[in-house]
Amino acid sequence: MKSPELRHVITHLITPLLMCLGMGLAYMGAFVTPEPHHLSVAVVGSTPQAKVFAQTVKDSGGDRLDVRTVATRSQAADLLRARDVTGAYVPDRKAPELLVATAASDTGATAAEKVFTSVAAEEGAPLKVTDVAPPVSDDPTGQGLFFLLIAVSIGSYASVAALGAAGAALPMRVRAALALGVAIVVGGIGTLLAGPVFHLAHHELARLWGMASLYSAGILFIGVGLHTFLKRWTTLVMMVLFVMLNFTSSGGLFRPELQNGFFGSLHAFWNGAGFVEGVRSLLYFGRDGMAGDVWTLVVWLVVGLALTGIAAAHERARTSTPAVAVPEPLPAAVPAAVEEEVEETVGV
Repeated sequence: MKSPELRHVITHLITPLLMCLGMGLAYMGAFVTPEPHHLSVAVVGSTPQAKVFAQTVKDSGGDRLDVRTVATRSQAADLLRARDVTGAYVPDRKAPELLVATAASDTGATAAEKVFTSVAAEEGAPLKVTDVAPPVSDDPTGQGLFFLLIAVSIGSYASVAALGAAGAALPMRVRAALALGVAIVVGGIGTLLAGPVFHLAHHELARLWGMASLYSAGILFIGVGLHTFLKRWTTLVMMVLFVMLNFTSSGGLFRPELQNGFFGSLHAFWNGAGFVEGVRSLLYFGRDGMAGDVWTLVVWLVVGLALTGIAAAHERARTSTPAVAVPEPLPAAVPAAVEEEVEETVGV
């Protein structure tokens, strides 16, 4: 049976079905088959034998490995703390050792251990693994930061639906002020969960709050600006930007060297990667490299502010246009605005 009501329902089913397709493609494409791609590792030693050994490892690994040599064990540890390499192998016929930094990436450390366990086995010796940058005991895999990213992201883009639908009648400056306030609150909630509740962060809570609020503000202002133009499709677009592409490229579970080229390339500039890597730098690596991640978040915020400004100008131009008299809407048409609000909220 064909009817306007049936077509209406089918039209509104497009959004959740696209979400289903998009989430499946993104998560399965990014996480299902992690394989090393140019995984950066080091071999400790400056002798010709060490260089030959490093080349042998490179030849056996092919494109899966990028192998360099480093003169001393302490230099290798410094490279790990700077996150320039994922593992560093110290050859020894009796007691070979692998240095890793689990706080940088537990899955990366595991991949490096898998590579060099087989190398040590060929030498006929058990492999000793030393972690030069372990995560806190409350987060033994270091992946708690990924779940912090999820909490802050959902709090941010879900608030966009509320601000866009329920606050559509408010002036843009009021919605922008609310977005800023929500960002600070969401950042505070994330910090509370990461600190006193689950103890992922034992220090630097004030800076963590600032980074979480900065990240949240970028999402909120982008969403508030987009809602003026996209209306009920805003939720779908926000999910693409800040779930499908964001979580998968953040490096929270797999860093880019364990992903395909698409998600690995997004890691270089996407805001979720900026947040996760920035918090890692803050909590585990003495803020080394944190400035670049903060600038990534600032750029996303600037984009959001620009979109909000464009949306404000568009709304002012629309309201300044002389009104054309229109007939009173029929009672059956009244629920349309409510319907949009419900769809956005459910879409979250």
